[in-house]
Amino acid sequence: MSNLIELINNCKKGKRQAQEQLYRDYSRILFGVCLKYSRNKTEAEDSLHDSFMTIFSKIDQFKHQGSFEGWIKRITINTVLQKYRKEERLSLVSENIEEESVEETGSMDLDLQTLLGYIQELPNKYRLTFNLYVLDGYSHKEISEMLGTSLGTSKSNLARARNILKEKIETNKAKIHMEG
Repeated sequence: MSNLIELINNCKKGKRQAQEQLYRDYSRILFGVCLKYSRNKTEAEDSLHDSFMTIFSKIDQFKHQGSFEGWIKRITINTVLQKYRKEERLSLVSENIEEESVEETGSMDLDLQTLLGYIQELPNKYRLTFNLYVLDGYSHKEISEMLGTSLGTSKSNLARARNILKEKIETNKAKIHMEG
């Protein structure tokens, strides 16, 4: 643990070797986070680079309270979201849809890579909401604040993301059934 504290302190001093070590230690974890929120690998790589630039510029703000990994993951998520806000201004339509019930898709004979591919194909507003809620456990209130939308829009976007994924999974199942 003291090794991590020393590494962080050396990064705060701007020592290049410490920054390289921090990158080596955490780039795989943060790339996974970026990939989850990105449309493709190239976009995830760009977000990873931007995230580390932000981490190094804000590392003085880390006060050794709480998890360092949690702190850098939060920066990474915010960096990716900020990119989408700039890119699209996340022009989300506010819709007052009650939470739609989502039927379970039964046993999913679907590999993780295929599912990740389906998630990456979702429109930005749905993919971001789905990942924040389902994969990272944020509440609709937190998501609406992070994305600058209403609570109802967050719930609607999640329901629509789930429905799109359900359709893709059912189409995949039908395709496999027809081939078999």
